[in-house]
Amino acid sequence: MRLIELFSREATALHVQAANKAEVIDKLVDLQATHGNITDKTAYTEAIFAREEEFSTYVGNGIVVPHAKTNVVTAPSLAVVRTAERMQYNPDDDEKSDLFFMIAAPMNGSLHVDMLARLMNLLAEEDFVAKLRSAKTEEEFLEMLDKAEQENFGGESFTDQETAARGSAVGGYRILAVTACPTGIAHTYMAATNLEKAGAALGLPTKVETNGSGGAKNILTAEEIARCDGIVVAADKNVEMDRFDGKPVVITRVADGIHKPEELIKQIINGQAPIYHAKGGRGAAAASSAGDSVGSAFYKHLMNGVSHMLPFVVGGGIMIALSFLLDDYSINPSGFGSNTPLAAFFNTVGSGAFGFMLPVLAGFIAMSMADRPGLAVGFTGGALAVSGVSFASIWNPDTPAVSGGFLAALLAGFVAGFVVQWLKKVTEQLPQSLDGIRPMLIYPLGGIFAVGVIMCAVNPIMGALNTGLSNLLNSMGGSSKLLLGAVVGGMMSIDMGGPFNKASYAFGIAALSNGNYDIMAAVMVGGMVPPIAVALSTTFFPKKWTEEERNNGFVNYIMGLCFISEGAIPYAAADPGRVIPSCIIGSAVSGALSMLFGCTLMAPHGGIFVFPTVGNPLQYIVALLVGSAVAAAILTALKKDRT
Repeated sequence: MRLIELFSREATALHVQAANKAEVIDKLVDLQATHGNITDKTAYTEAIFAREEEFSTYVGNGIVVPHAKTNVVTAPSLAVVRTAERMQYNPDDDEKSDLFFMIAAPMNGSLHVDMLARLMNLLAEEDFVAKLRSAKTEEEFLEMLDKAEQENFGGESFTDQETAARGSAVGGYRILAVTACPTGIAHTYMAATNLEKAGAALGLPTKVETNGSGGAKNILTAEEIARCDGIVVAADKNVEMDRFDGKPVVITRVADGIHKPEELIKQIINGQAPIYHAKGGRGAAAASSAGDSVGSAFYKHLMNGVSHMLPFVVGGGIMIALSFLLDDYSINPSGFGSNTPLAAFFNTVGSGAFGFMLPVLAGFIAMSMADRPGLAVGFTGGALAVSGVSFASIWNPDTPAVSGGFLAALLAGFVAGFVVQWLKKVTEQLPQSLDGIRPMLIYPLGGIFAVGVIMCAVNPIMGALNTGLSNLLNSMGGSSKLLLGAVVGGMMSIDMGGPFNKASYAFGIAALSNGNYDIMAAVMVGGMVPPIAVALSTTFFPKKWTEEERNNGFVNYIMGLCFISEGAIPYAAADPGRVIPSCIIGSAVSGALSMLFGCTLMAPHGGIFVFPTVGNPLQYIVALLVGSAVAAAILTALKKDRT
């Protein structure tokens, strides 16, 4: 790269009026910013003045070369000011100055030194400097620089270091990121897209690894990690963190990756990101544990369990629902779901998958807390929670075991995680020669024994609680049931895939596992409303929306019918005050109507794919249409016409 490539007409100013150092530097910084390679002008200006405090950049012959090497510069550049009259730059300079060259350099070795060396070689020629002072226009000034560099150095680059043009990566990606949400569908990829766009807007080439439902994609390489400025981890579940040891890392929620991508990236380039230090012996560290609040940590561990549980729930649950759809109730009412060979096949396979739901939930909650050693302990605790085994049932076989269901498995997962964490702590003082037996013997044996004792002791309590909750739900009727349907339906639209949405879904699964199918129906119809409501408004009231919003509106019909609530997130993010309340009301109406009509859903999923398994499907469709229409009407009334 030649030096002249780092100048531009826009960054060159002659005949400038300036009375002191501050005015000259401010003008030069403004010129540098025209290159589009400075992400924070204030921070860059501070870096320039900090360098001036260390040692004057006056070089003699009326020439000053202020410069700074800082992480708010994405690529090297040069700016030049020639003042109309000479001025005293520093009080102790031997003469006044009128030529000011400012160097902006990224944190890239000694690149700024190479730039300075080439520039000083050119400015050492007094005849050449005199020509620069006589230039009438900026174009003539730059032509003189180009000609002088060509005569002295030809096409030789001023540095052996890897450099890049402004707006591209210096030696690779400047910013790396990892995104992950519990379900690994919409939020994961929306955050990835927004981070990439924000990086491009800041002139910082950005690569994002997505930990989606289909596995990790666009995986960050060791070389990219070593050369980047920092990493953004926007995740609501565990991601592999040890590889980032020693790098600046911003750890946050996936929602921040969607809504605040530029702010996250600026934390890295402004030096505000803490250095991440991996904990020894951990292969898949949680993306949060140390700095998270108790509530945030609880949510992340829970969602790690839920995300791994969902494939078993959805696959197994839908197959069980299909077994009822394909069976003949009149053959044997007590064996409904297994009366015909085809129905029996679906029921057997579906029940096999569905049976893993709660052990997997507990196992991966424990794994989120204590890494791999927690998996076996949590899985065992979940299995004991399902069986409902207790000391009483062990000592007296006539004592019935009562399953604690979803709540007991939830408790088992967190108990297992704490037990393994405690075992890790108390065995830290063992001789190093015994490190090999800790994960292979002490953690699984001690953990399974401890969680077994604890679950046998608490299972009767959890079983009674689970039975009481099930009886309460079964006994609800009239206004109470309508209110419950409105609440769980409305919660699906509060954050459209976030904690409230997941809490409502988890409650529906818990009820489903206890044989309460109407709650799941209300949950699912509530989750379908937001994208359909947005689609209806953009279709029938186009004046309320931008062209881009109208063009994307049709896709929301499909997303709503497929039970992808996240389709409404871009609209909610752009106008939360109108979109979110409208969708909450519409979803609550749908949930209440679903309860009123007595709709049921045995499959733990939504959308048109499971409509054949819905009880009272026609009323269910009515509930969906009415709620969507209500939300669309409120939203349209609140929105103003676009001009």
